[in-house]
Amino acid sequence: MALGNKVKGFAAAVLAAVFYGTNPLGTLALYADGVNSGTVLFYRYALAVAMFAILMLAKGESIRIRPGHAIRFAMLGTFFAVSSITLYMSFLYMDAGIASTLLFVYPVMTAVLMAAFFHEHVKWGDALAIGLALGGVALLYHGDGGVRLSMAGFSLVMISSLTYAIYIVSVNQWKTSMSPLKFTFWILVFGLLAIMVYSAVTGERITLLPSWRAWLCAGQLALFPTVLSLYLMTIGIKLIGSTPSAIMGALEPVTAVIIGVWVFGEAVSLRMAAGILLILGAVTLIVLSKKK
Repeated sequence: MALGNKVKGFAAAVLAAVFYGTNPLGTLALYADGVNSGTVLFYRYALAVAMFAILMLAKGESIRIRPGHAIRFAMLGTFFAVSSITLYMSFLYMDAGIASTLLFVYPVMTAVLMAAFFHEHVKWGDALAIGLALGGVALLYHGDGGVRLSMAGFSLVMISSLTYAIYIVSVNQWKTSMSPLKFTFWILVFGLLAIMVYSAVTGERITLLPSWRAWLCAGQLALFPTVLSLYLMTIGIKLIGSTPSAIMGALEPVTAVIIGVWVFGEAVSLRMAAGILLILGAVTLIVLSKKK
């Protein structure tokens, strides 16, 4: 693989992780306004589909796909939607910071899935990087030690991690010449359909957003952790593979820490600084191990 493509792949995976780490921002603000999770997810996906449709129209790109592709997109969209649903539901049972920290087990799940089903050898660099990243993420968690972990919340995050790992592996295994723009658009279309089914089954009625601030929050969720993150992750997976792209996800909790410091005025402790350094070390190790 050309060095330029590797650089693009790593850059895309890093940015995808950073953008995905902004998930709690709009979500928690909408929850505070009394908006239910079904409505939050519906607007997140619906606005993201609209954004992609406008981009494709501007580029003159056809949205037509073959029936066989529609089946595969339906599976991918459902996996991604289930990951979103369970993560958002976990915010109702535990602090979003804890949920975002626990979510990072998905690189381990990704590596296990690739080894178990596709006989991908886990290289020493990947294994060491996963260990460093997990250690760094553990240090970033600075919650009250007396708080009991919600089993319902924990289970939901584990389901979210597993379905996201399955999504990443599935994207990696689909060899197609389809553009990342069109590829991501159809994933979100079927993801939106899955969200609508979820709302109908759970009885969470989709309502109109109550204020302009709520619309801004929904727009943030559609643009950053959905359109940009999903599009860039697709590019990263195609260029550097599923396991390295997943390990780059360690930058998600780092993003959460930075948001906490800049937006909410939280203090940076020595423990948090050490966690960030471990994660950056893991990312650096992955980059170096992929050089030939």
